[in-house]
Formats: sequence, structure tokens, C-alpha cells
Amino acid sequence: MRVDLSLPGRVEAVYADLGPAERHIADLLLQDPLGLATTTTTELAAGSGSSKATVSRFFRRLGFDSFAEARASVRDLRTSGVPIGSRSGRDGLWARHRAAEERNLRRTAEAVPEELLAAVGAVVADARDVLVLGFRNSYPVALHLREQLVQARPRVQLAPLPGQSLAEELAALGPGDVALTVGFRRRPAAFGEVVRACAGTGADVVLLADPGVRRLRLPVTHRLEVPVDGVGAFDSYAAAHTVVCLLAEAVLERRGAAGRERVLRLAARAEELGELEAR
Repeated sequence: MRVDLSLPGRVEAVYADLGPAERHIADLLLQDPLGLATTTTTELAAGSGSSKATVSRFFRRLGFDSFAEARASVRDLRTSGVPIGSRSGRDGLWARHRAAEERNLRRTAEAVPEELLAAVGAVVADARDVLVLGFRNSYPVALHLREQLVQARPRVQLAPLPGQSLAEELAALGPGDVALTVGFRRRPAAFGEVVRACAGTGADVVLLADPGVRRLRLPVTHRLEVPVDGVGAFDSYAAAHTVVCLLAEAVLERRGAAGRERVLRLAARAEELGELEAR
């Protein structure tokens, strides 16, 4: 089944031919089309003052085999990263958000144990050059990762930059280098090819992504799986940034005296240039 993004369009196309009861259902969907992901036939029937049979008949008129198929199509959008809000209101938002983040962190700790962090930290710390790649939603995480790593070691680059050719950056990779690829859901279609191209250079490839990336079966040296499930319309990257922090810490620890000296040297230069606020 192909995911359909135009539920309001489907409703509007048949709206003039609907009976009074079906129009009540249509009005509810037009007010909150993506809320279908979190409701049931019983709730929709009660909210529109109609029957479950009427609800089922309505969705068949929209071209779905059943209400369940229509709801599944909207849920598929959310799991792929499309922002879908909840109809449950804002009550208890902080409590629900905190619970979701605690679940994400527990799952992350299981998928990314300390031994794995230490192994990746060693690979990154000992590499000749490090290239951090991120696209779309992953770009801010990649940028933050680069900014943390450059505190501990030199020769850390970010791609793609504005006006930059990605092919030129990948051509510079080779054995002894590391490509840190950040690929959370709603990845560009070519993401898998980019990762495969990185692996083809002989560089070690570290993948930081959500568990859904498994279906791509990418040739990586290490994979750090981090859930980004949120309680509202948008994904949450709190756990992802936690992994960035811990990975940078592992790299700094591996670098030892050289890493600590670099941190102090960068701090002194920033103070000399007056780049940061006074302590």
C-alpha cells in the first residue's frame, strides 16, 4: 500500500456527495486529518454522532478498503518521520515528554553500551582524518558532533557545506580515515549510496541513526542506534545529542594528554581573540 499524503484532498473530492452523517465525519477529518493516526472507529463515530458502520462506509468512499487501512496509512507517515500531532491535547505534556525521553535513553543505553562507545571513540581518536556527514534533520546533529570532536582532535570536517561537492569530500577519504555518517529518519533517497561510497574508500564507517536504518543493510564498521520517538508531531533528538556528548567524551579520553592539551590551547586562543563571553 502506498502512503497517501492527501487525505484532505480525498475528503474534499467527495464532500458534495456526502450525506449529513458522513459530512460530520468529513468535517472532523478536515479539522485534524493527521489525528486519524491516534483515534479509533468508536471514537470517530462518537465524535461525529454517527455509527461505526457509517464510518467504515465513509472510508470506503475515500478509496480505502477499511478504516484500519486508512489509519495505517497515516501511522506509516509518523513512523517515517512525517510530523503528525496528537489529538490528546496539551495536558501533561511535560510528564509524557519526560517518560518518552526516559524510554529513548533506556533503549539507547541497551543498543549503545559503554564498550561500543569506547570502541568507536578509539576508532575516531586514532583516525588520520574524520569526515562527519549529515543531511536534512540529521545535519544539526552532525554539526554538533563535529563541533564537539574538533575540541579533542584536529582534522575533523563537516559535509556537505553550502556550495560543496560531496564527491570531492568522499574522494579524499581512504584507509585510516573515518566517515561518521548521521542518518535519522526522513533520510534522502541517496543516503544508502553515500554510505556505501564511504565504505568503498576503505575508510571506517560509523553510522549514527534510528533503528529503522537496519532495512538498508549498510556496510558499516560500527552502528549506533538511537530512537527519536517523540510524544507530539515532531521527532526528539535528545537521546541523539546525548550519544554525541558521550562519543566526544570517549574520543577525548582516548586522546589522553594530547586531547587535554588541545582543549586548553583552543580555550586560550578563543580568549585571545575575544570570541567568547568573559567568565
